[in-house]
Amino acid sequence: MDASTMKYASATYVEETRIGFVFLRTHTWQHHVLRVAINDLKRLAGEPVAQGGTLLDVGCGQGRSFRYLRDVFAPTRMLGLDADPHSIGLSRDEAAREGIDVELFTGDCANIDLPDASVDTVFCHQTFHHLVEQEHALDEFWRVLKPGGLLLFAESTKAYIDSWVIRWFFRHPMHVQKTANEYVEMLRARGFLFTDAQVSLPYLWWSRAKDFGLLERWGIKAAPPVGKREETLVNVAARKPG
Repeated sequence: MDASTMKYASATYVEETRIGFVFLRTHTWQHHVLRVAINDLKRLAGEPVAQGGTLLDVGCGQGRSFRYLRDVFAPTRMLGLDADPHSIGLSRDEAAREGIDVELFTGDCANIDLPDASVDTVFCHQTFHHLVEQEHALDEFWRVLKPGGLLLFAESTKAYIDSWVIRWFFRHPMHVQKTANEYVEMLRARGFLFTDAQVSLPYLWWSRAKDFGLLERWGIKAAPPVGKREETLVNVAARKPG
């Protein structure tokens, strides 16, 4: 465990660095990370996309996901949860700019202040690798989801979080980081249902700290196929049994 993790070992999540906080405001984050992930999760969830109902964005950050979630899933009620009060304030500003009605609350993913079976969709994007109590958080996702409810899970793997560029600029609890397969098995072990067709392993340029995909963009070599590379991202559209 590194010093930054030890500092927050008693907390249920590891706070973002100042650089990370700024990065979450950038075009790269919104366009190349959030938008791409939500479109991929839409594909994994299947057509036609189920719309309406209550959607909970866990770890909503600065609210940059709200517009995409509204446009793709059209929830009748949107909720945003984050452990950082300042982020909740920025989310409120973002929702006002976009004209989106979002109920926001500060809280812990491992102890969500919502009734059992009260949510149709849980959206968890790039949040899990900040959480110390990952299993407790997953239990909470399960609890608040209605039978048949949808979990949209998009996460960076240990290979990416442990890369030099992320360790240099960001802060995470390294002892809980997982591979893509370990995240998939964790979801299955909790009881979520999905097939291989509901799992995606994006190999996006920004997640590859060794070369950021430059060799492919320059036409020098192709990306290694699945099974021949260390996965950096995993997206899953899973359901709680109905």
